[in-house]
Amino acid sequence: MQTARQAARRRRQRRRLVLGATVGLGVTGVLAYFVMGLVPDRRADAVAAAATPVATTAVRSTPTAETGTPDASASSASPTGTPKPTASAATPAARKSAKVTPLAPRRTAATTSSAGRIQPGTSYKGVATAYDAKDGDGACLFGPSPDLMIAAMNTTDYETSRACGAYVLVRAANGRSVTVRITNECPLPCAPGQLDLSQQAFAKLADLSVGRLAITWSLVSPSSIGTISIRYKTGSSVYWCGIQVIDHRNPVTALEVRTGSGWRRLPRTSYNYFLSADGAGCGGSIRITDIYGQQLTVNGLAVKPNVVQHTQVQFARH
Repeated sequence: MQTARQAARRRRQRRRLVLGATVGLGVTGVLAYFVMGLVPDRRADAVAAAATPVATTAVRSTPTAETGTPDASASSASPTGTPKPTASAATPAARKSAKVTPLAPRRTAATTSSAGRIQPGTSYKGVATAYDAKDGDGACLFGPSPDLMIAAMNTTDYETSRACGAYVLVRAANGRSVTVRITNECPLPCAPGQLDLSQQAFAKLADLSVGRLAITWSLVSPSSIGTISIRYKTGSSVYWCGIQVIDHRNPVTALEVRTGSGWRRLPRTSYNYFLSADGAGCGGSIRITDIYGQQLTVNGLAVKPNVVQHTQVQFARH
C-alpha cells in the first residue's frame, strides 16, 4: 500500500514539473517574441520592399519635334507584346526622358510668310496676253494711270488684291523686257502665271498680232518713284472707313490703324481697300507694312473721302 501511494505521489510531482516547464517555455517564447519585435529586421524589410509593387507610369510613343514620327525608344512594350518594366513616376530620370525639347525655330525670311503667292527673288513662268486698258483704271481702283505700262494679274496670283501696286519685270524669249505695274485683275480663263498686259506694254515685247507670248516675270523694286499717298474711300467717316495705299514701291502686305488699345490690323478687300467696319482708327495714325517687313507710319491725315493725300514717306528699295 505504501509503495502504491509513493508511486502515485511521484507521478503527480512529474506532472507538476512538466506543466511548469511548459508554462516556463511559453513565457520565454512570448518574451523572446516581444524582444525580436523591438529589433528591426533589415532582411525582412528588404524582402517586403521587393515584394511591394511600385506605381509606374506608362510612356506613350511621342512624336519628335522635327519629323512628327513616333519615337521608338519611348515604347513601353517589347516586340512580343510583353510589357516592359517602366520607371517610377517619381524617378527624376523618367521625368527627364519624357520631356520633349523643342527644336530651335527655323530662321526664315520675313517675306515667305507675308508676301503671299508672289515671292520676291523668284521667277515665274507664264503667258502674256494683251487688253485695251483705256485710262489704266482697274480692279485695284487706283484711278487713271499716269502711264500705261500696266498689267492685270490672273485671279490666282492677284490673291484678293495682294498683287495690287506691285511692279513686275516681264521678259520674253526674244530678249525683250518691260516693267509694268499691277492695276487690274484678269479673271478666268486667265491661268496662274498669266499676265494680261496693256496693249502698250505688250507692244514692247512683240507685235500685238502674236496674241499670246511665253514669258517669265518677277517682282522688282523700282528707283524712279515718288512718295506714298493715302486715300479714304467714298462714304468714309469716323464711324466707318476704307483706306487705300497708292504709289508704294513694294507690295503692301498689311495696314494697321492706331486705336485706344493699340495698333489694329484691318482686313483687305478684293478691291484694294483696308476696312474699319466700326470706325476704329479712322482719322488716326496709319502703319503700313511691305512684303520685306518694312513699316512706315503716317500721321495727321483727316478722313477726306475720295481725296488723294500725299505723304513724305516711301519704302526702301530691295
